[in-house]
Amino acid sequence: MHPLTGSNFKTFARVLSQSGALPASSWAEVAGLMAAVVGRTPLSLIERGYTRARLATSGEMPPPVFIVGHWRSGTTHLYNLMVQDDFGFVPPVATGLPWDMLLLGRALKPVIDRALPETRYIDNIPVKPDSPQEDEIALANMSPLSFYHGIYFPRAFDHHLKRGLFFEGCTEDEVAEWQETFTYFLRKLWLQQGRKRLLIKNPVYTSRVAMLHKLYPDALFIHIQRNPYEVFESMRNFYAKLFKQLALQPYGHVHIDEVVLSVYERIMGLIDTEWPSIPASQRVDVAYADLDRAPIAELERIYTSLGLPGFDAVRPRFEAYLRSVSGFRKNKFDYSDTSAKLVEARLGVYLQRGQYTRPGLNAE
Repeated sequence: MHPLTGSNFKTFARVLSQSGALPASSWAEVAGLMAAVVGRTPLSLIERGYTRARLATSGEMPPPVFIVGHWRSGTTHLYNLMVQDDFGFVPPVATGLPWDMLLLGRALKPVIDRALPETRYIDNIPVKPDSPQEDEIALANMSPLSFYHGIYFPRAFDHHLKRGLFFEGCTEDEVAEWQETFTYFLRKLWLQQGRKRLLIKNPVYTSRVAMLHKLYPDALFIHIQRNPYEVFESMRNFYAKLFKQLALQPYGHVHIDEVVLSVYERIMGLIDTEWPSIPASQRVDVAYADLDRAPIAELERIYTSLGLPGFDAVRPRFEAYLRSVSGFRKNKFDYSDTSAKLVEARLGVYLQRGQYTRPGLNAE
């Protein structure tokens, strides 16, 4: 199933109107998506009323814990580790059916579970019914402001990328509408997860930490960073695989290398600017290399830095999870001279800051 199966009519129609002509090869699939969206609409409206009634008597949601960092920097690994603690998280049903996760999603969960791929499209990480997901695909089903719409509709890739990552060209009303949708989704997710404190992972939020801090003044933030050489090669794979799986329009015109480099520069520049605005007791920086080399020690440092309770009690679960993935095989990439020169020319400041070297040449 295409992810847009779970969108609502307003979002789907707005995205279609902004995305240019569809090739004939996609007409049947898009018609099927529209039929699914329209068919679910009455049930989605019932769930919206049900959700509002429950939220009205549910009290205040605890402040979330946000994991941010550029894509392919280890956010997923850290997320999978930390959900071994008793956090609420984004399950597959909430990703695929954000408007319907409490009622229809509960009824369809066995069907959704069987439809899940064995691994994620972009790497070898297993996907299970209880695998934590990032919330961006869910929000793309609820709002036209998501960079995923550029992957679904590449004719308008630049349009959706700029608006979905940086709110570039958006009106104040559009940004306010996204914030309202986002907070509604989190509160609904909180209900679905048994009112546990939410742990949310989304690389997009690397450019929005100041906004998230304003929305949730007591939220905690974890920023993970990785060698830009590795991120660059992995992001090439990210876009190539997602376009192949999800694009409903031709995408050969998208200059993936330039997209990766320019987004990296801009998103990291934004967090450099906004990170100091968060109180030091509510934020912590993590190096992927440290997490990979000594995960338990790094987790303990995260818990201590942020004042998260219960590390000693949950430590056995962290260790059990690490044993369970000890045989996981990471994607392997060739780091060519051409790629290295691109990274060094554009991302040299980040290489120097982290004292990163090209993989395979020297020890990092």
